[in-house]
Amino acid sequence: MSTHDTGDAKKPGDRLQCVVVTPERTLFDEVVEFVALPLFDGELGILPGRAPLIGRLGYGELRTKVHGATKRYFVDGGFAQVRDDVVTVLTNRAVPAAQVDANAASKELELAQARRATTDFELAEKNKAVARARAQLRIGSAR
Repeated sequence: MSTHDTGDAKKPGDRLQCVVVTPERTLFDEVVEFVALPLFDGELGILPGRAPLIGRLGYGELRTKVHGATKRYFVDGGFAQVRDDVVTVLTNRAVPAAQVDANAASKELELAQARRATTDFELAEKNKAVARARAQLRIGSAR
C-alpha cells in the first residue's frame, strides 16, 4: 500500500452514477449508493451491480442515498435506464421534495377530481392529473 492510499478510494461496483435530466436542464449528476425509482407499476430500488434495464416512470418520489443521507425528489413520469452502474432518468419535471407545495398539490387534486371526462382520452388525462397531484401531495406532506 502506498503512502498516498487513503483506503476510501472508490471500488468498482460500490457506487452508482445517478443523472436526472429534464427538457430544460440536468437537475443533478451525482455518485450515490442507492436509488429508488417510482416506476409506473411500483417502486424499484437500485444498488450497484444491477442488471441493465429500461423502465417507464410514474408520478412519484425518486430517492437517492449517500453516506446515510437521503435526498428526495418528485418526478413527473418519463423513463429510466440502468446500465454499467449509471442510472439515467429522463423526466418532464423533477422537483426537490422541499420545493413541493402540499397546499398547491391539494388544490390541484381537487381540480383534477372535479374535471369532467366524457371520452376515453379525457378519462385518461383526468386519471393522470389525479395520480400526479396525489404523488405531489404525498411528497409535499412528508417533509
